Amino acid sequence: MVQQGKVRVVTHASVEGMIFVIRAQKVMIDRDLAELYEVETKHLNRQVKRNCDRFPDEFMFPLTKKEKNELVTNCHRFNALKYSTSLPYAFTEHGVSMLASVLRSERAVKISIYIVKTFIRLREFISAHKELTDRMKELEGKVGRHDEDINVIIDIIKKLMQEPKRVKKALGFMSNKKKRCMVIKAHGHFSFLCLDT
Repeated sequence: MVQQGKVRVVTHASVEGMIFVIRAQKVMIDRDLAELYEVETKHLNRQVKRNCDRFPDEFMFPLTKKEKNELVTNCHRFNALKYSTSLPYAFTEHGVSMLASVLRSERAVKISIYIVKTFIRLREFISAHKELTDRMKELEGKVGRHDEDINVIIDIIKKLMQEPKRVKKALGFMSNKKKRCMVIKAHGHFSFLCLDT
């Protein structure tokens, strides 16, 4: 968020920095929303409590002590919550939309629309990122199958490059009479053997 004189300019980047994933949901904390709406946090929460029927659990939920402590540890802007006895509230995209109707100010309506657009941008980015991740996994699978095929081809080439094993041929000659004669070495002596074929 950029301040220009007394006018605060809200950017998508500043809003994105205020969105957290808690309990597998993208949410914004009441203190950040109050700052964007330019109201006090207790005023925002008081309006929510007066209109609690508009904020089911899917729209808004209080953080647990553990979640609050993790938030304080990871984000310095929440250091004031460290010793607070009250637990902050987290608002989902739908809860943010509903806030505009209970705060009833022109700024609340404009900021809520802007925040919802930021949620939509994040959802589109995550969707595109997921599609890219899925395509990468698909390619890795194809490359994995190709690797196996390439390894088989390399093994075959290596076998072809090896010197052929020499087969011991029997010593001998063939006569014109269709006899096969061989010289056989046994016990250190040579013998001459001819067979009719």
